Amino acid sequence: MADPSGFLEHAREDAAKRPVDERVADWREVYRDLPADDRDRQVRGQATRCMDCGIPFCHSGSAGCPLGNLIPEWNDLVRRGDWAMAGERLHATNNFPEFTGRLCPAPCESACVLAISPAAGGAVAIKRVESTIADVSWERGYVEPVRPSVSSGRRVAVVGSGPAGLAAAQQLTRAGHEVTVFERDDRLGGLLRYGIPEFKMEKKVLDRRLAQLRAEGTRFVTGCDVGSPAFPVARLQAEYDAVVLAVGALRGRDTDTPGRSLSGVHLAMDHLVPANRACAGDGPAPVDAAGKHVVIIGGGDTGADCYGTAARQGALSITQLDQYPMPPSLRDDSRSPWPVWPWILRSYPAHEEAGSRRFAVAVEAFVGTDVVTGVRLREVKVSRDASGARQVVPVGDHVEEIPADLVLLAIGFEGVEHMPLLDGLGLSLTARGTLSCGHDWQASPGVFVCGDAHRGASLVVWAIAEGRSVAHAVDTYLTGASDLPAPVRPNALPLSVR
Repeated sequence: MADPSGFLEHAREDAAKRPVDERVADWREVYRDLPADDRDRQVRGQATRCMDCGIPFCHSGSAGCPLGNLIPEWNDLVRRGDWAMAGERLHATNNFPEFTGRLCPAPCESACVLAISPAAGGAVAIKRVESTIADVSWERGYVEPVRPSVSSGRRVAVVGSGPAGLAAAQQLTRAGHEVTVFERDDRLGGLLRYGIPEFKMEKKVLDRRLAQLRAEGTRFVTGCDVGSPAFPVARLQAEYDAVVLAVGALRGRDTDTPGRSLSGVHLAMDHLVPANRACAGDGPAPVDAAGKHVVIIGGGDTGADCYGTAARQGALSITQLDQYPMPPSLRDDSRSPWPVWPWILRSYPAHEEAGSRRFAVAVEAFVGTDVVTGVRLREVKVSRDASGARQVVPVGDHVEEIPADLVLLAIGFEGVEHMPLLDGLGLSLTARGTLSCGHDWQASPGVFVCGDAHRGASLVVWAIAEGRSVAHAVDTYLTGASDLPAPVRPNALPLSVR
């Protein structure tokens, strides 16, 4: 059994980051590379803090991990030094733990029993343990291609190569189906490739997993816009027995704030995508922060990605704006009681590197003639009206102007992009900009949907969970039954947003 007093003997210790001046000078991941023995010893101590509590909320889909990761099991295996079995138990529920270990905000940690009281020293460092198990598994050769033993003779098309599409493809390939993944970009990975900055996840991490999928038999076609005249919907339906739509929710939310048309005001992805392409050797990014005063509007993950990218590009200054008041540093039980996802101040490594954050402010106007030179700010209060609609109300009459040569709008996504594929399949978007489906994940007969395209812009862990579940549904549709796992239902929502 687990060590019931481990959390008393070992303090929580997060992974050490490289010095700021070192990491902003390159695009490598921010965390230090420790000698393997030191890393493994530290992480075994962190895993020892897990007491295998009676009801492990950490792997509950409603509050913790939607994948149902067997967290107490692999924590105890790491504690005992059995890295091979820990890797097996981790991969039993998660196709890509090296992605989630780097990119997921870890709702499992918020739902950890040790997170109830600060006196307990904080949650188990689950994300660090997960990432290390994944890395050790690759280093020691525990991760191998899993080839199907039989062939179903059925063909499946997966449109989109983000985490949802890749998870669905891998599961269906292993079930014996002939799977082809179509990607309209020139490289595979979706947002994993072109949305996530290199300093959060180096692309070699993605490439080695893609090599595994290829070795298992999954086929990939890049530069193919399914539904276009070059690959019409009629061909898709004629050549494949089932179609999985994992096309994401990439339609960026814009603003009609005065001055929006000025040069230098961009959606966040106009900044992140070319920056990732530049790292891949495609040439200089057309939207570059070098030598500029950068203002980022939006306080979430995408804003933090722009923040770190601007710092590495050599921005003169960086200011990130958030309409909401500064959250508390500790969970407010009256607002977000354990184990739900708490409303607290979340800081990213990028926030240590440069610039500043400002809360409870909104942009009144972008300033400039042809090119943006500044933004006018007002203090605001965010509230909800009787219908629940969000209201942003100015507080006082004071208007402040700050310099801005580059403004990045990181204010969320409005849903699935409009594309000929949807028209050809006879599918329409919901009011939320997503694709709806039935209890069996079908948007129409033989056409399935998963990931952000189904639930809206969300977490990588939810994308993988939905990809695994849609694979179960497709396998059942094609063969009448399935042994593949289905961790979530189409209507599943975390407790924090119910």
